[in-house]
Amino acid sequence: MTQKKEDIIKAIQQQKENPNLKYRLKDRTEEFTKLLFRTLFDSETLVSENLDTLETLFEELVDMACWEPEKPCKKLWESYLNMLPEILEKLNKDAKAFVDSDPAANSIEEVYLSYPGFYAIVIYRLSHELYKFGMPLVPRLMSECAHRISGADINPGAQIGESFFLDHATGTVIGETTIIKNNVKIYQGVTLGALSVAKNLRNVKRHPTVEDNVVIYANATILGGETTIGADSVVGGNTWITNSVPANSIASNTNEVKIKTTENV
Repeated sequence: MTQKKEDIIKAIQQQKENPNLKYRLKDRTEEFTKLLFRTLFDSETLVSENLDTLETLFEELVDMACWEPEKPCKKLWESYLNMLPEILEKLNKDAKAFVDSDPAANSIEEVYLSYPGFYAIVIYRLSHELYKFGMPLVPRLMSECAHRISGADINPGAQIGESFFLDHATGTVIGETTIIKNNVKIYQGVTLGALSVAKNLRNVKRHPTVEDNVVIYANATILGGETTIGADSVVGGNTWITNSVPANSIASNTNEVKIKTTENV
């Protein structure tokens, strides 16, 4: 029996049980993220005017995202604004790391304008501060915006040091409790993940620690909260690691190469 349109509408409305699920929040977060990026980097963008617009957008995000009274949202903007010069200083160091590390980088402008790995780092650093302040949902939506554009999924809860180089970015996953120290280089497809995703591990360190000056090549997988990659180490491509690696190590898969003979051709 065909239902009447009014009955269908009523049935759908009854199933829409979450009053806080507003997709407008996702759209506004993306608008906020893009404007914040331009404000920090675009030489033709007026900082003073944009900061006023960003504040208005931020207040709208607070009204939509902070439906729990105990969340400290209302006073966040001033604290966040004070952090922006320091965040920008870190990002400029990241951009220099790209120029210094990648022979294909012809200029610093090229890094800012076209490198997906750099864009992913920018949005990570901007969302990470909001994450630390305890603002709900918005940091994760910011990181998802970067994920969609860059192909890299960096949880805003990760702790990443200075001069971070993320080459190509595509397929890279960096989990919430990951710690990455200074001058680390990571290539595409790397996973810094957890050994288990059980819900009761929410407040436990589940993801690896990567110490200073480590290089991790493409498609390596490093898992576990107790796993540490020691300083000055190199992790080869396609390597699977679930135990700690000492400092100054080279961790790689061993590839066997055989010379063809007339017997095995």
